Amino acid sequence: QVQLVESGGGLAKPGGTLTLGCRASESIFNFPVMAWYRQAPGAERTWVARITTGGNSYHADSVKDRFTIRRAYNENKMYLQMDSLNPEEEAVYYCHTDSFWGQGTKVLVSS
Repeated sequence: QVQLVESGGGLAKPGGTLTLGCRASESIFNFPVMAWYRQAPGAERTWVARITTGGNSYHADSVKDRFTIRRAYNENKMYLQMDSLNPEEEAVYYCHTDSFWGQGTKVLVSS
């Protein structure tokens, strides 16, 4: 019933920046935990970052200090700012909360 729609994917240069968005169909105050995952071709889906309504955020070691997860409650959106992108981070990025997933947004990292 909850709908999550990602946006912001596209082409970035190595070392570049993209900011992804996840729009929810209802107030994100309803979601104690929201998270970003990613899945590269042929690989398993892996956790990237999560954020609670209490304002606590956590990032995978591989993206720590480069990616920043945040909520924008007034927009019903969650964001992931990705700085200093590496080619190995080319993947489809998914928004997740509770048992719900978005359909993903593709991030391409290439020169």
